[in-house]
Amino acid sequence: MDLTTLRQRAYDILTLAGLLAVTAGLLALPSQMVAAAGEGVEMCFNVLIPSLFPFFVISNLTVELGLADRLGDALAPVMEPLFNVGGQCAPALILGLVGGYPVGARTVINLYTSGRCTKAEAERLLAFCNNSGPAFIFGVVGAGIFSSSALGAALYLIHAVSSVLVGLVFRSWGPALARRPEKRPETERPAFAGAFVRSVSSAFSGCLGICGFVIFFTVLLRLLLLSGVMAGASRVLGGVFRMVGLDPSLASRFLTGLVELTSGVWGLRGEAGSITARAALAAFMLGWAGLSVHCQVLSFLGSTGLKARTYILGKLLHGLFSAGLAAVIVPFVPVKTPVGAYLTSQIDRLAALDFSAALGASALLSAGVLLIFLLSGRLCEKISGKKGGKGI
Repeated sequence: MDLTTLRQRAYDILTLAGLLAVTAGLLALPSQMVAAAGEGVEMCFNVLIPSLFPFFVISNLTVELGLADRLGDALAPVMEPLFNVGGQCAPALILGLVGGYPVGARTVINLYTSGRCTKAEAERLLAFCNNSGPAFIFGVVGAGIFSSSALGAALYLIHAVSSVLVGLVFRSWGPALARRPEKRPETERPAFAGAFVRSVSSAFSGCLGICGFVIFFTVLLRLLLLSGVMAGASRVLGGVFRMVGLDPSLASRFLTGLVELTSGVWGLRGEAGSITARAALAAFMLGWAGLSVHCQVLSFLGSTGLKARTYILGKLLHGLFSAGLAAVIVPFVPVKTPVGAYLTSQIDRLAALDFSAALGASALLSAGVLLIFLLSGRLCEKISGKKGGKGI
C-alpha cells in the first residue's frame, strides 16, 4: 500500500470518526443543540441578513452596471503600483473595508466571473480584500468590549493598514506579468431593472448560504463547549499563554475566536489580562476572521477554479500583522477615555433595532456607497471624454 493510499484511508477514518462524534453529541444533547441552532437563526435574522444583504446587492450592481470598468482607469495609478492588480479591482477593496465579512470576497468573485480580472489578480485580492467592517469594530469591539471609542478607532486603523500590508506581500503572487484581461469591447449598458433583479436574486442566494454556515458553527461551538473538548484544549493552550506572559484564561476566548469571530471577541470583556494583550488578541481575531467566515468564502469559490491557499495565508498574515501592530500601538492609545454619551446611546439603539429597522439602516448605508460609485463613474466618464477630445 503506497503512501497516498494510506493518507487517503487515514483521512477517511478521521472524517468518519468526527462525523460520528458530532452525531453522538447531537443525540446526547438535543435540547442544548436545538437552543444553539435557534440562537444561530436569530443572529442571522436580526444581524447578518440586515447588514449583509444590501451590501451584496450593491456589490453585484457595481459589476453588473459596469461601474468597476469606469472606475478602473481612474484608480489604476493606485491599485497597480501597490497591489499589482488593475484599477477595476478597487471596488473589492472599498466594499470589503466598508461592508464587512464576506462582502469583499463576494465582490472579488463577481469581478472574476464577469471577466474583469485575471485568476492571479482574483487570488491576490482574496488575500487582503475580505475585511471586517467599521460598524463591527467601532460598535462591538471598541464600545461594547473595551468601552473606548479611541481604541475602536485604533483597531480599525490597524485592521485597514494590516490589510494593505498583506496586499503588498501578495502583489507578486502568481505570474509576474499577470494583468487584467484585454479591454472588453464596448457593449450596450445593461438596463438597471434587469441588473437589479439579478443582483437581488444573487444576493439572497449568497445570504442563505452564509446563514447555513453560521447556524452550523453556532451548534458546533456549543457542542465543543458542552463536551469539554474546548476546556481541554484551553488548558493546553493556557500553559503556552502562561509561558509567554499572557493570562491563561484568555486561551479559551482565543480558541473560540479561531472558530467564530463574534463569540471570540465578545469573550474578551472583563478584566482578565492586560488591555494590550486583550486588544492584540481582538486584532488577531478580526484579521483571521474565524472558520465560519472562511467556510462562507470557500462556498463562493465553488467551481471558479480559484485556489483557497492565498485566501487562508492572507487571513493568517492579516491576523499576525494586526496583533503585532496592536501590541505596539495600543499602549499609546488613551484607552481609559470613555465612549461619549452620544455613541453609547447609538450603540444601545442599534442593539435594540428590529429586523425591518436594521435592514433599512443597512440599506441606506449601502445606497450611499452605490451613490458614491455612480458619481465616481460619471466623473471618470467626463475625464475620459476630455482626454479623448484633446487627442482628436
